[in-house]
Amino acid sequence: MQVRIRQWLVVLALACGTIAIPAAAQPEPGSAKEQAAQQQTQPGNNQPFWSDVRGGDNPYQTTQVRGIESSILVQPAGETWRQLRNGPITIYGGWMIVAVMILIGGFYSWRGQIKLHDQPSGRRILRFGAWDRMVHWGAAISFVLLAVTGIIILFGKHILLPIFGYTLFAWLAILAKNIHNFVGPVFAFCTVLMFVTFVKDNLPKAHDVKWLTKAGGLVSGEHVPSGRFNAGEKAWFWIGVTLLGIVVSVTGFILNFPNFEQGRALMQQANVIHAIVAVLFMAMSLGHIYIGTIGTEGAYEAMRTGYVDEVWAREHHELWYRETVANNQGGGATNPAAASALKEGWKA
Repeated sequence: MQVRIRQWLVVLALACGTIAIPAAAQPEPGSAKEQAAQQQTQPGNNQPFWSDVRGGDNPYQTTQVRGIESSILVQPAGETWRQLRNGPITIYGGWMIVAVMILIGGFYSWRGQIKLHDQPSGRRILRFGAWDRMVHWGAAISFVLLAVTGIIILFGKHILLPIFGYTLFAWLAILAKNIHNFVGPVFAFCTVLMFVTFVKDNLPKAHDVKWLTKAGGLVSGEHVPSGRFNAGEKAWFWIGVTLLGIVVSVTGFILNFPNFEQGRALMQQANVIHAIVAVLFMAMSLGHIYIGTIGTEGAYEAMRTGYVDEVWAREHHELWYRETVANNQGGGATNPAAASALKEGWKA
């Protein structure tokens, strides 16, 4: 019966002119006989028919439009992608973000905010110019928008849907998707600007090894000299901003502009890579955000106003502080007279 219905549907479609069935492409009698025989022993089991369809070889030209994968009725890899996205990526990725947040909360409860050992002097040093701050905040704001909307897209139906219901969550998901799509290219552009602006001060130096071996004194409280950026900030720059930023940007463009003949297989692979790297990016960014806000006294003010107290510069980035002293006074990096004059000359 099912074979007969299928044959009538094909004849009807042919009469309407919507499909064309070449003589050489008609299904072989063996397939129909196999399906008919199976209906006698296993009524309702259309396994031979759907095996042919899922195999990717479509004997019927179902559309007059020619393009990549236009003749594929069912793509089995789509189910594999769905299970991977809704399974390991969502489950393990979500718990990884939660674990990082718990670790940061535990560290803050134990260590507290890293404060200055000496009293602020009231004299300020320019650490970030207007361009530096504009580039940083452009990347930071676009990243936060992408992170929030990405969390809604990836985890929303597991967390928000049971709370909001289908109607409200549908509107929220659509809004998140559109914000994500439009902000993505902005973040990619800001990533390039971040690299060009800060790469010269993030090149590895010999003193970075000592900073890494002592973890920057985060646990022990020991003072470890560093340049304008310490080894931890350099690791964030190269691994987070540069490597992960490039990967999420490239895969994001593949997903954002599906009009360059990329097939479903490529977009599924790009989506998996994009989701995994984005989750790693978000987890890693939590540490950077923590250190740059409540984790370190004066760090947020440095990026907000561009200036840091002289004591802050000396305690957190001593090598950069000495170099700044030398450059402003025209003396050596360890010139006591120059340092003294600088301390007297810089005013808040």
